[in-house]
Amino acid sequence: MSVVDNGDMDVDDGLTVGRTAEAVGISVRTLHHWDAIGLVTPAGRTWSDYRVYCASDIARIQQVLMYRELGLTLAEVRTLLDDPDADLGEQLDVQRSLLSERIDRLRHMVAAVDRMKEAHMSENRLTAQQQAEILGDDWDPAWESEAQHNWGDTPEWEQSEKVKNRMTVDDWKRVKEETDRLEADLASAMQADVRPGSDEANALAERHRDSIGQWFTVTHQKQVCIARMYVQDPRFQEHYDKRADGLAAWLTAIVDENARAQGIDPDTATWE
Repeated sequence: MSVVDNGDMDVDDGLTVGRTAEAVGISVRTLHHWDAIGLVTPAGRTWSDYRVYCASDIARIQQVLMYRELGLTLAEVRTLLDDPDADLGEQLDVQRSLLSERIDRLRHMVAAVDRMKEAHMSENRLTAQQQAEILGDDWDPAWESEAQHNWGDTPEWEQSEKVKNRMTVDDWKRVKEETDRLEADLASAMQADVRPGSDEANALAERHRDSIGQWFTVTHQKQVCIARMYVQDPRFQEHYDKRADGLAAWLTAIVDENARAQGIDPDTATWE
């Protein structure tokens, strides 16, 4: 009875082609091709005269894989591995340069895709008329132009624009509903004589910070700076005081006291 080596059995002094292919993560066909062209020829034999790959053969395979990853052809790899006079440093310098160029091209492609994506998202952005219909009579489209003039070159503006470009009509309606609910809760708390600095007031201040934070990152210091406008800009003051008389000043106070609880002096808070 004859014994046939099926190419996928372990041996004491090496690995068969199947086991080797599995170990290094390439196909048996690739190993056969490399053997045929003399790139990696297994040195060992089984008792039934099947070739097996020893540790040095597998190390050579790993070298081949590394050089191929760098972009070298099989012929170039064989030259590097077999020619004692080959200048490995020079070859690697060339490949490093080629890889750097490829990385630069890929970065440019990624930037182009991002620009295309932003352009596509902008097509879905609400018009001024749609914003007015959703946000109500208090919304003035001119405010967006004013905001862009004042903050258009800031990271916060860029961050908020990316958020807006992804928003649907339903998203804007959700924002409107959440804002109305927050302002109603603020008015109710003020009318119930909730004291700035209390746990309830601090929780409302955090809700207010979260509502702004959906557009850009808002620290407690930034929140204090924003809240100052509620008593300095007549338009903000009118908006909040229309909800409840004195609400603008009370909202500014609870923001200041919440910041104070975080170790921040609201009188010296800066935009950071």
